[in-house]
Amino acid sequence: QVQLEESGGRLVQAGGSLRLSCATSGLTFSNYLMGWFRQPPGKEREFVAAISRSGGTTRYADSVKGRFTISRDNAENTVYLQLNSLKPEDTAVYYCAADRNVHLTSSSTSSRTYDHWGQGTQVTVSS
Repeated sequence: QVQLEESGGRLVQAGGSLRLSCATSGLTFSNYLMGWFRQPPGKEREFVAAISRSGGTTRYADSVKGRFTISRDNAENTVYLQLNSLKPEDTAVYYCAADRNVHLTSSSTSSRTYDHWGQGTQVTVSS
């Protein structure tokens, strides 16, 4: 049974930092590219970042580029999202997702591409 479990979300002040983790089990982690998405209150889920199977290639939404960093540890079956310079508009439930596609492409920004999802972790940024 595939499981993805996010952690690390909390209330933080604007300008602060957080590191989200997504621990996986039940899949061969290194065979999946991984993504982070978020769903702000009252809005649709949106792409945040993605990372290739090896970790050598990453992709970011324009809104987080330069502030967020995605990384992975294939030995620990875990993907991370470092969030810096947080803004109130970053408030959302953050989800990690796993995709069996071999290559990180523009389609990796679509939630429909992903095969497995976590339950999400809440990040709230106060002004």
